[in-house]
Amino acid sequence: MYIKEVHPINFLFHRVETTVGELHQFLPVGQQLFAEAVARGHFVAGPVHWHYIGFTDVAKPFMLEIALPVREIPQEYDGQFQYKRTGSFRCVSCVHEGPWERMPESYGKMMHYIAEHRLSPLAVNREIYINVDMVHPEANTSEIQIGIA
Repeated sequence: MYIKEVHPINFLFHRVETTVGELHQFLPVGQQLFAEAVARGHFVAGPVHWHYIGFTDVAKPFMLEIALPVREIPQEYDGQFQYKRTGSFRCVSCVHEGPWERMPESYGKMMHYIAEHRLSPLAVNREIYINVDMVHPEANTSEIQIGIA
């Protein structure tokens, strides 16, 4: 676990207001983003991200952005998704290995680290899905990033 600064990234993304209980229905969106990027001839520059914006309470709605890094943002676009370039993102980072059901344990350790080091968390978290194995979830590798001021 460590603090890092993520440089700006170009994304093709889908934004939706949702709740924790509804997250499962958005699993196909990552594949749809890849399909759109390939169909448009865009260079895919990294794995799928899920960005949680305004997520402070599991019982409350928040904004979810499912995002695919791309090399550049086209001048014109009329598809079903959106493009953006993010600013720098200062965060506490942790690699989570294993089933996603155990992610709350990693988040708990990260929040303890944030409190212990007197950092100020933002209501913006990112999950980067480095390896996704739906058949053998113990092989999943994800980077969790909790934004800090």
